Amino acid sequence: MAAMSIRLPGLGNPTVTGSPPVKSERGRSIIRVSLNGERGGGSNSESGNRSLKATGAQPRAVSTDVQTVFTSSDDATTSTSSGLPLRDVPGCYGIPFVGAFWDKMATYWFEGMPGFHENRRVKYNSTVYRMNTVPGPPFFPDPRVIVLLDQKSFQTLFDMDKVEKRDVFTGTYVPSLEFTGGYRVLPYLDPSEEKHALLKTFCFEVLKSSGKRVFPEFHSALSDVFVAWEAGLKKDGNVKFNQALAQATLRFNIKAFLNVDPTDPNVEANMGKDAVRIVNLYNLAQIFPTVAFPLSLPAKLFLGPLIELLLHTFPVPFLLLKPNYDKLLAFFRANSDVLLDVAETLTLDRDEALHNLLFNTVFNSWGGINFLFPQIVKTLGSTSIVFQRELSAEVRRAIRENGGLNPAALRAMPRVESAVLEVFRLHPPVPFQYARAKKDLIIESHDAAFRVKKGEMLAGFNTLACKDPKVFTDPEVYNPDRFLGEEGQKLVQCVLWSNGPQTDTPSIYNKQCPGKNFITTIAQLLVAEIYSIYETISVQGDTLTALQRHSA
Repeated sequence: MAAMSIRLPGLGNPTVTGSPPVKSERGRSIIRVSLNGERGGGSNSESGNRSLKATGAQPRAVSTDVQTVFTSSDDATTSTSSGLPLRDVPGCYGIPFVGAFWDKMATYWFEGMPGFHENRRVKYNSTVYRMNTVPGPPFFPDPRVIVLLDQKSFQTLFDMDKVEKRDVFTGTYVPSLEFTGGYRVLPYLDPSEEKHALLKTFCFEVLKSSGKRVFPEFHSALSDVFVAWEAGLKKDGNVKFNQALAQATLRFNIKAFLNVDPTDPNVEANMGKDAVRIVNLYNLAQIFPTVAFPLSLPAKLFLGPLIELLLHTFPVPFLLLKPNYDKLLAFFRANSDVLLDVAETLTLDRDEALHNLLFNTVFNSWGGINFLFPQIVKTLGSTSIVFQRELSAEVRRAIRENGGLNPAALRAMPRVESAVLEVFRLHPPVPFQYARAKKDLIIESHDAAFRVKKGEMLAGFNTLACKDPKVFTDPEVYNPDRFLGEEGQKLVQCVLWSNGPQTDTPSIYNKQCPGKNFITTIAQLLVAEIYSIYETISVQGDTLTALQRHSA
């Protein structure tokens, strides 16, 4: 297939190519991270310490001139070329059903997330171990996984010579195909499957067609958000910031791709004011068996076992959601002709393309946005006034020097980019990434090597892998300047939310999110839009408590 360039106009995004990935020395995936000076900060320790002080954190000294090389050996022998000790993967699955039930109770009710995994890391003195994940038997009979918690072992999940990604998008179970029209949609396909290349190419075409609409439509959506925020503050003194944000971003996301507003009463089969509810129900139904329920301690003791037996054991029957799904499908069917014509030129079946378009738009794209954007607002709204004023100054200067908030202006905001990447690191929109071993492997962590058998399920916990203390200084601390400067840029590859390193390029040969550049761009655009209008914002939990507009 010919090379294809997928860009948002003027952003200089990486090229998505149709050529196979180049293997590194001896077929190993190698990532080098130089940890000179301030490992988690900017280009020098002074800038890193300054940014930590801006967020109220205390910097700590780190050694200099350290280099870490991440490798993953192909050869499942009794020794490793790196000299790491060869261990059996620690942990056990326990008695069938009982072991799975106990691990679920510990994960969701007794220890919580990420506490369960942090405790196992200490217990086994290992960042690689066995456990049972959710959902569990009897309807999901095989919950067994090998968990990967560090940056080095995590790289195995991206090596398509070693792992398979068939039907592992949601882990150890696949939701009913009735939610996707009877089709296995793109995220559930392995790159070795013929349809994968066609459907991913279709995704790239959808993204390419949206390019000219992204900036103006996003600006329009955020303008509505700001009006709602200010009205709520004026009326009640505070406002739940995500209500208006969710409505606006869903309209933006669908309008960017389909060029129609799903809430507009003049649009055929529109979803009106119920659009967010309809989409949320569709998304939630597919991941419901894995959802954690926030309950008080007494409620956990009494309701926890019941929830595990009923909700983390059985799939959600599609019939319960069919009326909701029919409304969503009717809207996409009525308003996707232009994109489905493109799909037909790629030899895709029109109906299959329709269901992929629906899923990729509302589950993959907006589902991630609806998780990520509140984290960005909450995080930045909790930083110091000094930092926010500096961020705002960068935004306004870039806009002024580039004639508006456009791609060139966004490229001139390195601090915005770093601040956003740090949110991706701490709060990845996709907390788990899965794969099955294609063959017997040896997987290496920083401290040991482990035998993994063909067919075993690997579960990378992104949330802790991106807090790897051997890669990031003060990994639990939000450091908005972490990715600035030469040394900070070397850490960008260690942001893994997109099913691949942030520096990698999505292609038909890998499973990296085709919308990686789109999501990264609009996340930065969110920050730029906010600080082009406001000097500071104040947030407590999910509540916006103050907005300070620029004086001029």
